[in-house]
Amino acid sequence: MLGCKEIKINLNDKIINIETGKIARQSAGSIVVSCEGTVVLVTVNSSKEPREGIDFFPLMVDYEEKFYAAGKIPGGFFKREGRPSKNAILTSRLIDRPLRPLFPDGYKNDVQVIATVLSYDQKNLPDMLAMIGASTALWISDIPFQGPIGAVRMGLVENEFIVNPGPGELENTELNLIIAGTKDSIMMMEGQAKEVSEEIILKAIGIAQEAIKTIIEGQEQLADVLGKPKVKEEKQYSETAELASNLLNEINNLYEKEIKKAICINEKKEREDLLEDIFNQIVEKLSTGEDNLPLLKSVYVDACKEAIRNLIIKEKIRVDGRKLDEIRPITCETGVLPRVHGSALFTRGQTQSLVVTTLGTIKDRQFIDTLEEESSERFYLHYNFPPFSVGEVRPRRGQSRREIGHGSLAEMALKALIPSEEEFPYTIRIVSEILESNGSSSMASVCGGSLSLFDAGVPMKRPIAGIAMGLVKKDEKIEILTDILGIEDHYGDMDFKAAGSSLGITAIQMDLKIAGIPKNTLSDILARSKEARIYILEKMNKALSKSREKLSDYAPKISVINVDPTKIGMVIGPSGKNIKKIIEISGASIDIKDDGEIFIASPDEKSLNQAKKMIEDMVREAKVGETYEGKVTRTTNFGAFVEIFPGKEGLVHISKLSRKRIGRVEDVVRVNDNILVKCIGIDNQGRIDLRRIEEEENNIVNNDAERKNERYD
Repeated sequence: MLGCKEIKINLNDKIINIETGKIARQSAGSIVVSCEGTVVLVTVNSSKEPREGIDFFPLMVDYEEKFYAAGKIPGGFFKREGRPSKNAILTSRLIDRPLRPLFPDGYKNDVQVIATVLSYDQKNLPDMLAMIGASTALWISDIPFQGPIGAVRMGLVENEFIVNPGPGELENTELNLIIAGTKDSIMMMEGQAKEVSEEIILKAIGIAQEAIKTIIEGQEQLADVLGKPKVKEEKQYSETAELASNLLNEINNLYEKEIKKAICINEKKEREDLLEDIFNQIVEKLSTGEDNLPLLKSVYVDACKEAIRNLIIKEKIRVDGRKLDEIRPITCETGVLPRVHGSALFTRGQTQSLVVTTLGTIKDRQFIDTLEEESSERFYLHYNFPPFSVGEVRPRRGQSRREIGHGSLAEMALKALIPSEEEFPYTIRIVSEILESNGSSSMASVCGGSLSLFDAGVPMKRPIAGIAMGLVKKDEKIEILTDILGIEDHYGDMDFKAAGSSLGITAIQMDLKIAGIPKNTLSDILARSKEARIYILEKMNKALSKSREKLSDYAPKISVINVDPTKIGMVIGPSGKNIKKIIEISGASIDIKDDGEIFIASPDEKSLNQAKKMIEDMVREAKVGETYEGKVTRTTNFGAFVEIFPGKEGLVHISKLSRKRIGRVEDVVRVNDNILVKCIGIDNQGRIDLRRIEEEENNIVNNDAERKNERYD
């Protein structure tokens, strides 16, 4: 590095400090970004030469959370950071996506970005600092990065937009939207919302763009002082580029019609097989040896890309013959699996998602151990993308970053309308199994997830649907595509996903492969995505428009009791004696919170009601005038003690045991006798006075009640 320098950026009345030249000086670019007590180190490095035979750009981004940054020691046996958390993986993807399109075509050198959280003050989130640091480190290095970019998080609290809200503000926000872009346009956005309108999203983007400009200006100031000359792209790529251009012309002259015919085949497998056959013919005709194969493959991809784009731009049709705004055929089924709590099968064209909902107890929550305070989630969604969904063979070694990212997006989309714990005291797990994939399986997971939740009886107010939009740009011409295929995503310029209800957006994600799009185009995309979302919701409503009134017979039965927190000890009992007795007798499982909330779960209603009654009796207060059936626990020469609730006794004085005069208590009652008593008084110390109700008196009471009921009949 060329000396120690720093700049300061004022954003939302907070100072972001960007410093370089002090630490990690052997990296191609090293940046320390800080805001108050949060500090992130970002380093970038690149290999000198590309790996032999590589045909893609190997950008590696790792966001690392060090527990010491928050003054914590990791949980678990080994007491050191292990595999990255879900949050770390998602943040790595956030950093990667806006950077990747800004490297030159043909650049195949390995590039690694490592963002390490060194300090976290619980007030300023480190992910946005990491994104800014990654762009700055690349911009001041000699790596041919065509940035820089800026990134901000937008919140909305009480109709006021907040730039980079803190954790406290995010608890009450209607919008949590991360936006990254260049000075002139947006490159990437992702976030969740509580049914906000498309107009609000556009306003948030406008405010974010101004903040991004400020961030980029700061990076440019630093680069002016310390920036290294970029690798000369012309020298490195000129010969390859000329050869590629000649090969492209030759392929188009020989196979343009065959390529166009192949890409217009509707069936994905048949189309891919024919395109592969054409490539084999090209290799046989034009290959000059193994060294030439990677370039031939790259050029063939460009030829296919050009054919698809010409079809859309010039002829206004798509590879499967649909109109630009046409949605593939949709079928929806619910209750497809007999033993689960809720299930749905959502099929859109050749994309199919089987989504299963499982209801659990408080013990089934997902506990999260990150830099934040330890927390738990009562709703979570897991997304699985097996190789058979695309007709491939590959080993299964845990979830990929892509699976985690897609699952997170679908989870965000549904989370906005998940009922509160007070309304529905269950832990909810959704699993989306992708059975077929040809574009936008994450949005199929949203649609199937909504139907599955309804099928499980989860009282969601409204259904949620999602749609994936695409875009093709050639020169100044732009065409927007609704419900994109996998091939349109691969060869197109944008992947835009929006999910929500009939009232507004709940989740959004956009990735661009070009250096931005105009704001009016973004407005058109949002408008078309809304039309598509409403159309899909109508299809879903025909299958199941609201949650089922009854839960599955296989779902656990849960009830919540709120008791005075001072009585929790009474329910638990000495060494847990009381709670163990309730669990043993009823067979239910019981969880008690410090605030007095008691969760009772049981496989059947009988067990649930038994446990509920035992707890209610245990904390129940006696009232003067009420009648109870109790058990004699002990006798004395002055009366009998009767347990009217578990752990709650009252005294029946000897004079109140009978209307007749008696000599001994044992002449009327003995220990373990069940007798009917009435509360006649409670003194200042809470001691209960009881009177025994004799059999004749009990009959009179019962007869009076029967006559009263007859009058009402």
